Amino acid sequence: MKIDFIITSLRRGGAERVLVTLANNLVLRGNNVRVLTFKDAIEYELNEKIQHLFLEEKNIKNQTLSYTYALFKFYKNNKHNKPNVAISFMTQTSLSAILVCKLLGIKIIASEHTNHTRTSTNKSLVVFTRKHLYKYANFITVLTKYDFDYYKNYTKNVIVMPNPCSFKLSESKNTSKEKVILAIGGLDKYNIKGFDNLLPIMKPILDKHKDWKIKIVGNSNNDGLTFLNNLVEELGIKNQVIFTGLANNIQSMMKSSEIFVLSSRTEGLPMALIECMSQSMCCVAYDCVSGPSDIITHNVDGLLVENQNKNMMQKHITKVIEDENLRLRLSENANKITSKFDVELICDKWEKLILELQ
Repeated sequence: MKIDFIITSLRRGGAERVLVTLANNLVLRGNNVRVLTFKDAIEYELNEKIQHLFLEEKNIKNQTLSYTYALFKFYKNNKHNKPNVAISFMTQTSLSAILVCKLLGIKIIASEHTNHTRTSTNKSLVVFTRKHLYKYANFITVLTKYDFDYYKNYTKNVIVMPNPCSFKLSESKNTSKEKVILAIGGLDKYNIKGFDNLLPIMKPILDKHKDWKIKIVGNSNNDGLTFLNNLVEELGIKNQVIFTGLANNIQSMMKSSEIFVLSSRTEGLPMALIECMSQSMCCVAYDCVSGPSDIITHNVDGLLVENQNKNMMQKHITKVIEDENLRLRLSENANKITSKFDVELICDKWEKLILELQ
């Protein structure tokens, strides 16, 4: 099948990583896969069989109109450019993709990758797209049942489609782990990722356990790193906090670290949590909207903490540090849950969905 993935760019991000994982797998299954972006930034590796096309319309300043016209022109000017199905990622990209695909008779699947309560700075466009345009897509995919129930109010063609985990499962008992607590996310999104709360939470824990460190993995293009570094200085925990920047060896970092903490205020279906569990990490997560409770069974394969309860988060992190048997039990159970997020299984579901449209 000829499949087009459409997204703003391939900069570092959860949705972008999911798209690349799916595209790389689907092309290996014999599909003709292209990735269309409106910005030329690419920070992930696409399979050499995948064609990456950068669509740009410099003469139109309005971003939505520019994306819409560039995509329309690409499909309209050459009938051979039309795919069997287009899959758009993220709400604002889906606005353009749905308009163009319905005008030109192209099957379109709009794929959401955050929960519906979280909107971008362009809130009115996001709400308009979800309430009034999504009903014209052939399918809408969402990450959790929490979003399924919401979108069902606007369209009947809603499918729960979890994110895939491409990491090979790791067995904790065969791995030497370091006394490292891992947190993952873009530093400029420290408010969303909750790093501004996590560091003060960690202060008394690190003071008590001098042999432990926390590593925060993620890049910063703006003021996020400066803000967090200043906070670390104020807290006096500089010697036990490491900002790694982007990490190409993230899987090995997960494999060698004891604990992962998800401190987010909001999520979709957190890829980092799924991947850390696949590497047999002991995971502690806020039960935020949405995602963690779809992944973790409390006290079986991880610990769920009442959303934004800082005292409880501090107690749970301390507990898994000091109780080695609990930490080991949770880490050994963690990778069992990831079978339902296996990349082959998720791609089977995607191919089945696409075939329904043929």
